Amino acid sequence: MAVETIVPAVNVNAAKLGPAANEKDAEKLRFIEEMTASADAVQEKVLEEILTRNSGTEYLRRYGLGCATDRATFKAMVPVVTYEDLQPEIQRIANGDRSAILSAHPISEFLTSSGTSAGERKLMPTIKEELDRRQLLYSLLMPVMNLYVPGLDKGKGLYFLFVKSETKTPGGLTARPVLTSYYKSEHFKSRPYDPYNVYTSPTAAILCADAFQSMYAQMLCGLLQRLDVLRVGAVFASGLLRAIRFLQLHWQELSHDIANGLLTAKVTDPSIRSAVAELLKPDPELARFITAECSKGDWAGIITRIWPNTKYLDVIVTGAMAQYIPTLEYYSGGLPMACTMYASSECYFGLNLKPMCDPSEVSYTIMPNMAYFEFLPHGHQPGPDKTQLVDLADVEVGKEYELVITTYAGLNRYRVGDILRVTGFYNAAPQFRFVRRKNVLLSIESDKTDEAELQKAVESASALLRPYAASVVEYTSHAYTKAIPGHYVIYWELLVKDTAAGETLAALARDGVMEQCCLAMEEALNSVYRQSRVADGSIGPLEIRVVRAGTFEELMDYAISRGASINQYKVPRCVSFPPILELLDSRAVSAHFSPALPRWSPHRSTN
Repeated sequence: MAVETIVPAVNVNAAKLGPAANEKDAEKLRFIEEMTASADAVQEKVLEEILTRNSGTEYLRRYGLGCATDRATFKAMVPVVTYEDLQPEIQRIANGDRSAILSAHPISEFLTSSGTSAGERKLMPTIKEELDRRQLLYSLLMPVMNLYVPGLDKGKGLYFLFVKSETKTPGGLTARPVLTSYYKSEHFKSRPYDPYNVYTSPTAAILCADAFQSMYAQMLCGLLQRLDVLRVGAVFASGLLRAIRFLQLHWQELSHDIANGLLTAKVTDPSIRSAVAELLKPDPELARFITAECSKGDWAGIITRIWPNTKYLDVIVTGAMAQYIPTLEYYSGGLPMACTMYASSECYFGLNLKPMCDPSEVSYTIMPNMAYFEFLPHGHQPGPDKTQLVDLADVEVGKEYELVITTYAGLNRYRVGDILRVTGFYNAAPQFRFVRRKNVLLSIESDKTDEAELQKAVESASALLRPYAASVVEYTSHAYTKAIPGHYVIYWELLVKDTAAGETLAALARDGVMEQCCLAMEEALNSVYRQSRVADGSIGPLEIRVVRAGTFEELMDYAISRGASINQYKVPRCVSFPPILELLDSRAVSAHFSPALPRWSPHRSTN
């Protein structure tokens, strides 16, 4: 089945999105109009197709669905589930069972998502056809962007894109992040020339698994083509800031290579060297320019100083990434930031039809052909009759919902964990603002640490204090993003059980115990966090700041002074409010950093 076939007969008299930059764009904009104008009919058709093709799967047979493909029967018979509910089936597939367990089509690979409570990455089953569906959504992005920013076919995009490590399950299926899967696919590697989608980065550099070599080559090629660059981006805001930090650290080497027309010996990948050689010629004038800009010590507006024709930044700055907006504004001189699409490992969802809006106003229009969508009113648990779930066309503006999906690849009524607020409708398709990931406490990049996991890490680390008759009496945390890369800061108030508190604290410092506590916490965090620390370098060493006795009582007094109920007050396990951070930091008596990298291996443990 071609993924574009789900277009019911619909009369769209005149496209609201337009005028298109060209006929190819006009076709894509018409497709968006058709999908959104008939959102409910498309959804009905999508569910019918999914249930028809997967009716013989073990999972759907278990619930006695038979050949029914209608919404009412599906909702009455099939339960709403979480990843933990599906883990036994997923593990069987991972171990090599090729029977039709979740999907009638063969599972082609697993897409890895954020960690489970056991610290492992989630394995999301996918099928080859999903690449076509994801590619379809990608193909809609530039036609929309061209409505707002003219002339993007006259230059290039400087995008910092990276693959991450992958592994094999015991049954031989590849397991890797969704973007790594896409970049390694023929959809990306053999993409046809499109003047609106030309990158400065050679594909060889994007596909290199060595983070240093990949970043060095992408930055070098971006500098060599600096006047061609019309947009600068990365997937997440944190990734773009890492690229700026890389330039701060390596501009002298990059300038040297440009001046001499020779690539550093530190880049050993033959395919990268070959690709860069086509661009790299001695250019002393460019080298002098880069040296002059980067040696000033003032990095305000560095993006527009080096890439003066940049019209916007293309990065995700919603959700946890919003914390990076002020830093991006500083480095870019206030360039607009475009959040173009909403996607996850489980499914690609939709796109932003007003990509140049302020980051605080970003709303995504769900494309109803991507999967079957239901919405659980936030704060509700699905009851035995499962009636609380709302269809895509029936959500209400202003309300918050948890996203529930049914996919072609075999996820049925799966709770994604994203909390969305309805901001309006485009035609008959609702538009959503991403509010947050359910239960996520700390996040620097792709990591997601919840309260239970942080508690476990604190307990694990605090065991090192017992020989000193000390313990953690209270704690909270903060995602510190003023430095690049960002890192976790954990505030600890210690209880020292004997009378010689000063001596105990001195002994802890002398023996390096607090530093070991930092490392012990990192060891207890999930594999996504540890990969970001070890392989990607996208998170810095965890920091523990010890605050003096009584600090958390002061914190409670402050909260009560602002109207909190003394009977209902709970210590917040994560803080971001500046006055509270100022209070905590003013009471800090020492700061300690993890002295080493935590253990991490790309090879997944088996259950």
